Amino acid sequence: MKSVILTLVICLVSITAHAEEGFHRFKNPGYDQNPLIPGSKWKIHDNDRPTPPRVIPGSYVEQGVKAAPEDAEILFDGTSLENFWNNEWILKDGYVVAGKGGLTSRKAYGDCQLHIEWRTPDPSVAIKNARMGNSGIYFMGRYELQIFDSYSCEIYPDGSAAALYGQTPPLFNVSRKPGEWQTFDIHFKAPVFEDNKLVSPASMTVLHNGVFVQINTELTGPTSHNKPELYSPHKPRLAFFLQGGKSPVEYRNIWIRDLSLKE
Repeated sequence: MKSVILTLVICLVSITAHAEEGFHRFKNPGYDQNPLIPGSKWKIHDNDRPTPPRVIPGSYVEQGVKAAPEDAEILFDGTSLENFWNNEWILKDGYVVAGKGGLTSRKAYGDCQLHIEWRTPDPSVAIKNARMGNSGIYFMGRYELQIFDSYSCEIYPDGSAAALYGQTPPLFNVSRKPGEWQTFDIHFKAPVFEDNKLVSPASMTVLHNGVFVQINTELTGPTSHNKPELYSPHKPRLAFFLQGGKSPVEYRNIWIRDLSLKE
């Protein structure tokens, strides 16, 4: 019996030692009455949907901006917002802080590879109205890849960081702590329309902090809060924007490869 008790104590100590301080200390519940996601058994922001399993990313090391590929367009290098229409966002010390409105690219894109680095604020700054580092990347102005403090806050799964918002949760929760820089490397495939009809849907493949969390995941339509949206024909190239007005999320090192020009 003593050996069993000792084993249990050792196990409990081990679990405690490996517990992540502050992980999911806040909750942001979903909804029970929303409609189903098209083609899915789950409702939009479904409370019963499984939470993405936790994968701890590689050790965090504060690093400077890494060089982009030679054929990439440098959209933001920490010195200027000249490649964006700026709606009261604040430029500071090599990064930009989300402010009112969205930060919209001056150029339009279709298929692309986007690299972006971001970090969420201290939860004490972001907790009002459950806006825990809430932001997002809206490809073509309508297809959102979610940014959120999924380290501190357990939210409905399709609202987690790296979710295709309101549609598909990430395969894993690879979020770092607030205040630590995180990376997204995204391949976005634009939808194709012919004769005003959808031929192929939009899709994304996403690496979050070096881990695949979306793999050629198709979108059921534009992303939206609490309701499904259907595809409607639009131009093959449109601007993207970073969501503002929610939380003072910070961004740096943004570059893009325009894959539509390489076909």
